Amino acid sequence: MKSSVPCYALWIVSVSLILQSAAPLQADDWPQFRGPNCSGISTGSYPLPVEFSDTENMRWTAKLGDGVGSPVVAAGRVFVTGMLDEETTALFAFDADSGKQLWMRKWDTGKPLEIHETNSHASTTPAADEQRVYLYLATHGLLALNAENGEDDWHKEMPRPFFVFKWGPAMSPVLYKNMVLFVQDDDLYPSLYALDKTNGNVLWKDDRHDMAVNYSHPVICKTDSGDEIVVGGTGLLIGYDPKNGDRLWRAKVLLRNIKTTPVSHDGVVYVSLQSRGIANQWLATADQDKGGNNDGKLTKEEMQAFVGETPIPESFFQKTFDRGDANKDGFLEGAELDAAFLHPDNYAGARFDAENPADEYVMAVRGGGRGDVTDTHVIWRHKTKHTDHIVSPLVSAGRMFLVKKGGITTVFETGNGESFRGPKRLPNSGDYFASPVYGDGKIYAAGANGNIVVLKDDPTYEVLSKNDMGETIVGTPAIAEGRLYVRTRTKLICVGQQ
Repeated sequence: MKSSVPCYALWIVSVSLILQSAAPLQADDWPQFRGPNCSGISTGSYPLPVEFSDTENMRWTAKLGDGVGSPVVAAGRVFVTGMLDEETTALFAFDADSGKQLWMRKWDTGKPLEIHETNSHASTTPAADEQRVYLYLATHGLLALNAENGEDDWHKEMPRPFFVFKWGPAMSPVLYKNMVLFVQDDDLYPSLYALDKTNGNVLWKDDRHDMAVNYSHPVICKTDSGDEIVVGGTGLLIGYDPKNGDRLWRAKVLLRNIKTTPVSHDGVVYVSLQSRGIANQWLATADQDKGGNNDGKLTKEEMQAFVGETPIPESFFQKTFDRGDANKDGFLEGAELDAAFLHPDNYAGARFDAENPADEYVMAVRGGGRGDVTDTHVIWRHKTKHTDHIVSPLVSAGRMFLVKKGGITTVFETGNGESFRGPKRLPNSGDYFASPVYGDGKIYAAGANGNIVVLKDDPTYEVLSKNDMGETIVGTPAIAEGRLYVRTRTKLICVGQQ
């Protein structure tokens, strides 16, 4: 005899199926610079627009003031920074769907120091989760605010960074489990911090005294032996133990400094970088361009003249110039330049070379090693002429996609690093500072002139459209729930299919 199913059970099953079919897709947050694990890859399945502008397929827009930090999206809220005036930095929170401003906080950041024209004093990208938004301000340190109302949660003071070259601060926090990770690789206080998300307490800190100025973000590499926090820096790619900050491994494969952020995928870390030796930078600026006599030597006076009115701290001269000036004649030249600007325990950076001042590489390093893994875990490393010093790579479908100044794109095989496709120019030349991002089978490459080129993410890299956003773009766009959030120099624009 067959057993029968009670009517109420059938009703429960029917209702359950209806609710499942009506349930929204899981939110694909973009919680930090370049989204999940700083990869530039959206995890959502929502359709994204091909044709758009600051008027077409535009969902909403908001005025922010000057800024280059990228927007982030978490739990239906968008967070982004902007300068209200020359000495006031603000953090805005918007409803991700409607663009309604939920709250705004502002801080007096004081008289700004001189920075490069492409940078801004609203330069860093916040990080956010459902509870809090985390923000770094060079004059205030790390701040955590209630994501719902913007009220203070905690505040951690940090050493005020010092940059001899006037690139200025552009470091941003990154989230991992219960931690806020923050790299401050400036000229005086290079360190990696892991802070408790709930209260800002320092869980551990690595003194990166063997580093100089870097702007690379931490990424998480998943290995058979557990997660690793991987950070690029001067000369070294380093894998850290998340539990205590111990350096698990190091690969001596990088250059003098790194401004790009690696991508971690399936236990492998992919890097593209371009760097000039710091000695070459000094000679090209202080010795030649800023009142120097172009004699191939560097003095403290020439360095100070280059920096301008802001006094160079004596501690910086002790760390660099005094260390390199072997014969104590008051000049740095030749090998002394390397000795001054490369740490004696980390001499893997780009050496002084007057004829070939810049190097460019793409590489892949497998995580999970211990100690010096330069000879054991570097899968491939190729010198090339087509990387960029700011734009980070995009790794998707077994390919590594690069964009550089002039709109030149190249593609490499992730398996062996060989060229998949030679240089090809996008229909949008000029400068590029934003890194490419991916969603819905498409790549979005934003140029500094305000145009965003959309490409098909397949072996053809077919150009699907070119979209004018009406204003300069430096920050990397964010993708969440079928919408593209574009931070132009003064506005935030949300585009998506209606």
